[in-house]
Amino acid sequence: MATIHVDVVSAEEQIFSGEAKFVALPGESGELGILPNHAPLITRIKPGAVRIQRADNGQEEFVFVAGGLLEVQPGRVTVLADTAIRGKDLDEAKAVEAKALAEEAMKNAKSDIDFAKAQGEFAAMAAQIAALRKFRKN
Repeated sequence: MATIHVDVVSAEEQIFSGEAKFVALPGESGELGILPNHAPLITRIKPGAVRIQRADNGQEEFVFVAGGLLEVQPGRVTVLADTAIRGKDLDEAKAVEAKALAEEAMKNAKSDIDFAKAQGEFAAMAAQIAALRKFRKN
């Protein structure tokens, strides 16, 4: 079976590098599914789960990304994430606390810029919590 090489990186570290059968992630216009021999593509990604079906063992890797860019080239998928966290490293309690702080910051925002920043943080934490809960179900 054909495979595609996948790299998921953030500013801090390389999160995943390996061969995959399939990759799914939240694109700017909706959920994207990438199979081997996919057409070349560059797009922004939204906060959410990157799911990678590994070629070596068929297991699904799960990585939360807080936005970034996706590049698809022949034989290669690269996810350049603003922030990326392995599914097993997510902490729901911290995410819930950060979401509550962002909600409070939206209520107390003194300018449109402050509100937009808090709103972005709130959306990222809500996406992280949703992705974490979905990951735990699997």
